[in-house]
Amino acid sequence: MERRRLGELEVSALGLGCGTMTPFYGEPDAAEAIATIRRARELGIDFLDTADGYGRGRNEELVAEAVAGHRGAYVIASKFGNLGLLGDPRFADGRPEYVREACEKSLRRLNIDVIDLYYVHRIDPTVPIEETVGAMADLVRQGKVRHLGLCEAGAATIRRAHATHPLTAVQIEYSLWTRDVEAEILPLCEELGIGFVAYSPLGRGFLTGAVTNSAALRDGDARRNMPRFQPENLERNLALVEELKAHAAAEGCAPAQLALAWLLARRPFVVPIAGTSHLRWLEQNAAAAGLRPSADTLDALDHVFRPGAAAGARYPAAHLARLMI
Repeated sequence: MERRRLGELEVSALGLGCGTMTPFYGEPDAAEAIATIRRARELGIDFLDTADGYGRGRNEELVAEAVAGHRGAYVIASKFGNLGLLGDPRFADGRPEYVREACEKSLRRLNIDVIDLYYVHRIDPTVPIEETVGAMADLVRQGKVRHLGLCEAGAATIRRAHATHPLTAVQIEYSLWTRDVEAEILPLCEELGIGFVAYSPLGRGFLTGAVTNSAALRDGDARRNMPRFQPENLERNLALVEELKAHAAAEGCAPAQLALAWLLARRPFVVPIAGTSHLRWLEQNAAAAGLRPSADTLDALDHVFRPGAAAGARYPAAHLARLMI
């Protein structure tokens, strides 16, 4: 597996998103999820992404169980401050005292002494980012955290945070059908030497071609409330996926693999974290790191999935308004 650098942190070119290993798109099988994390190490994928809000803490506990006895073989990233996932109407909390409290709880759930990469999961507009990141920097000095990152932050916030303490990574949704970061955020990361972690690189499963009918999504699946999966947007988005399938067939790979290979070709500091709790899909995704699609294929995908091509926003309007601030 190719290696890449997020700032001063070296990780596998593809990471494993663990968020769906606890209920998010449905009820996953915990035993297979744990086996998936263990298999990732064998495939050269050492970068794990979790958060205190995933499964309201259970996700970090599951990761702890999976890496037990092999902590040194993994780079573990976790996040704090996304109160919406914890059922709190305040949405985000960036207060220094909350930073310290959240980190202690995550360390206990993960059963580790230090978190390799610790992110602000959502930006709290009521707290200056300098105060939040300042508290995170204290955790670095105390040896509880090694590197810092922000999720879903705007350019001005990233600059201010980086001036407070060097950031290792910025994590924002990025895929063929979500390309908002290309205009400003990716150039900024390149300028400042910050790595970029792309979450939902397979469009929440849509770019795999497996989702063809939103009504078939199970109760409790978060995608049932997302605009791009609504019936009024589905036909246009399915047409995009058909184009992806055709190009993948020409390249002799699966649509998901081509979507990941396209992302890896964007910038050398981009690391996609494809989420899965299934061994089969993990192994398919891992093989994408070795693909080298033709320039013609990459250009064709740029055109088909040009910014704005997807129908519907990536989140409901109320949620979207709180992102990239």
